[in-house]
Amino acid sequence: QVQLVESGGGLVQAGGSLRLSCAASGRTFSSFAMGWFRQAPGKEREFVADISRGDYRTAYADSVKGRFTISRDNAKNTVYLQMNSLKPEDTAVYYCNANDLRKIYWGQGTQVTVSS
Repeated sequence: QVQLVESGGGLVQAGGSLRLSCAASGRTFSSFAMGWFRQAPGKEREFVADISRGDYRTAYADSVKGRFTISRDNAKNTVYLQMNSLKPEDTAVYYCNANDLRKIYWGQGTQVTVSS
């Protein structure tokens, strides 16, 4: 089992920045690929970014490339999502997940609201 707790969400004006954190506990953090997804009202959950467990390869949705950066600190059991140049369309609940290729674990989500 893995427990994931997101934090760092909030209200920000367009063009601003936020850094989300996701703290993991329960199992060896370094054994998981980690990712961020988001879900806006009335829409399906969508992929935002992920980072591999070994060589820290990253991948991003086209909509956030060049604005968001995912990173991880295995010593702190934490994955981050630095979000810059935020847009109103980035408004959503952001979820982190942990994937060990057998099971995917999800956090409870943190709300990000970007005002125009």
